[in-house]
Amino acid sequence: MHACVAENNLSRNPEIQYIRVLRLPHGSLDLEKAEHHYDAEKVPEKGYFYLPVQCQQCAKPPCVKVCPVHATWQEPDGITVIDYDWCIGCRYCEAACPYWARRFNFTKPHIPKDKINPDMAYLGNRPRRMGVMEKCHFCLQRTRAGRYPACVEVCPAGARKFGNVLDPNSEVAYILKNKRVFIQLKEELGTSPRFFYYFDV
Repeated sequence: MHACVAENNLSRNPEIQYIRVLRLPHGSLDLEKAEHHYDAEKVPEKGYFYLPVQCQQCAKPPCVKVCPVHATWQEPDGITVIDYDWCIGCRYCEAACPYWARRFNFTKPHIPKDKINPDMAYLGNRPRRMGVMEKCHFCLQRTRAGRYPACVEVCPAGARKFGNVLDPNSEVAYILKNKRVFIQLKEELGTSPRFFYYFDV
């Protein structure tokens, strides 16, 4: 989460985070009953597991359909983006997203000058203004330059993977073919999420 905040010029006060880590009791995948707020100093707690959730980069994104000004759309490479200059802040996309992935700037975002990441992209991590929506865009300022998203690059356990599922030689394609993929979140909604959770066995 912290690498994402730093890379994507997210507000520090109040802090906006694109990645939400849910707490669930072992044996449950009922996301509607997951805890979004818990004492992080006690993590990990016996009897619970933690599920990171962010924009699922749906193949059929409901957020795109509801935007009245077409400020959000799906790029040819599949990444759903927002043009912050077009966004009118109606929050319809936030209501349409079943993954709690959209964030709204209720106040003027604050980023200390010495913390601004100067490597910016128009549809990516340029600073946003108050009154607009924002969300994870897979660090397109990095991925379109052949780098990993910040969250993937810094994960000390290598638990996050990123790549082209259409490339049969990619690590992600290998994982989907050979590992035990146990969930696509809320798959029954027909959004076709392209964010997979798997067991490394």
